[in-house]
Amino acid sequence: MAVQGPLANKIAIITGSGKENGIGAAIALTLARAGARVTINYVSDSTAARAVEVVSTIEAAAGKGSVISIQADVSTTEGTKKIVAGTLKGFKVDHIDIIVNNATIATYAPTLQTPPEDIFRVFGVVVVGPVLLLQAAYPHMPHGGRVINIGTVSSKMGFYQLPIYAAAKAAMDQLTWTLSREIGRDGKNITINTIAPGPVDTDSVPAGDPGAQAMKKWLISLTRAEDRVGTVNDIADAVLLLADEKSRWITGQYISASGGIV
Repeated sequence: MAVQGPLANKIAIITGSGKENGIGAAIALTLARAGARVTINYVSDSTAARAVEVVSTIEAAAGKGSVISIQADVSTTEGTKKIVAGTLKGFKVDHIDIIVNNATIATYAPTLQTPPEDIFRVFGVVVVGPVLLLQAAYPHMPHGGRVINIGTVSSKMGFYQLPIYAAAKAAMDQLTWTLSREIGRDGKNITINTIAPGPVDTDSVPAGDPGAQAMKKWLISLTRAEDRVGTVNDIADAVLLLADEKSRWITGQYISASGGIV
């Protein structure tokens, strides 16, 4: 039986959501518990088994038929079209209400030492991917749809430790701002916002990397609410707020979900 909640009958796509301890998986689970049917997405064969675990967790919480899984590369036209077509077919619907652009990739190398292929890959996933996915999904998005980008506080902080990643996320912030008018005043009134986490314990912060751990410790020292890293559920709950109908007048915003890091 489908869960009844504020997102009942909504269809949501969450990219980069195939890892059971990741932000994307937590977002998918939270939206499903609120009544949405969710598509999780992953790209690597090495993540396939973990994606199965994500599906099982969501089905246990929200029931059979609440989730489908699609392997696809969001940085390609073929990949984004596959996600959209697979979602429509998998749920036997003609609409997609919510897009969460969570897929990301980071490089920790200094700018002058970053190979071109790594630069293209980061920008392809973080910037090109959300544009391609919206182009594919837009014809199927109804009035009042939601686009939610998962950014980062590093886009505003001049992170020399993550220069290419931070630059790509800053470009995503700009897309949020400019697209809010383009898709907000075209008759569909779709909103688009960025949720920007601070440090969150996931695979993206390598436990064995001294530099990454030092950066995390520094960021924790900047939080105001509590002396801790964020949790995946902290971010998922912020996404739920923006996905709800009550957020209809919030768009074009960069919202830091970081415990107060500025």
